[in-house]
Amino acid sequence: MRLTRRSAVAALAGAGAAMTLAPAGAQDGSLFPITGEDGKPVVNYKVPVELESRIEEMPGVVVIGNKKGDVTLAEFYDLNCPFCRKAAADAGMLVATDKELRLVLVPFPVLGVPSIQAGRIELAVAKLGTPEQFLAFHRRVFSVRGTIDGARALAVVKELGMSVPAITKAADDDATTDTMLAHVRLGNSLGLQATPSWVIKGVAVLGHPGRKALEQMVASVRRCDQVSC
Repeated sequence: MRLTRRSAVAALAGAGAAMTLAPAGAQDGSLFPITGEDGKPVVNYKVPVELESRIEEMPGVVVIGNKKGDVTLAEFYDLNCPFCRKAAADAGMLVATDKELRLVLVPFPVLGVPSIQAGRIELAVAKLGTPEQFLAFHRRVFSVRGTIDGARALAVVKELGMSVPAITKAADDDATTDTMLAHVRLGNSLGLQATPSWVIKGVAVLGHPGRKALEQMVASVRRCDQVSC
């Protein structure tokens, strides 16, 4: 897979910005008493409604679960983030057990050049494949050990029976670079300084709090229209 110096530099510049900037109050972590599996508080803060609404407007995001569900949970992740591997498994279980949940998967390649290369392949899968194919790619990649780069992501494409030439061509297109940068810039605007990060009901949650905490947040949204009652 081709990765031009221009696209790599541009994407890395955006990634660096995403990991260093955050809105005021993002580090307080005191909006809601969300606790992770380790018993420690999880940073969370309010995000503007107009920014949250932009998540699903971006190309390259994929909605799985119930498309007309009553609660929407967006996950920003990097394919080389070890915590995202656990988050992907937990999110998959949530979707399997909660038939009213909408899960929005947002590729967020911020952990270096291999992530950018793999992210380009992933965005091409999102563009050319079905949501089911994207989810199969997503799950298969997270089952692979070691660093995921463009070549390893393409190997998964081949394994799933998708067209490697078509995916490679789409991955190398400038439009894919634009999509990737749009994802990173929105993550920057939302102050997402960790992978994975979640956005639900106007609140950003940094890091993976665990399946139980995610279930509690979804239940709270249904019960009192906010992340914690």
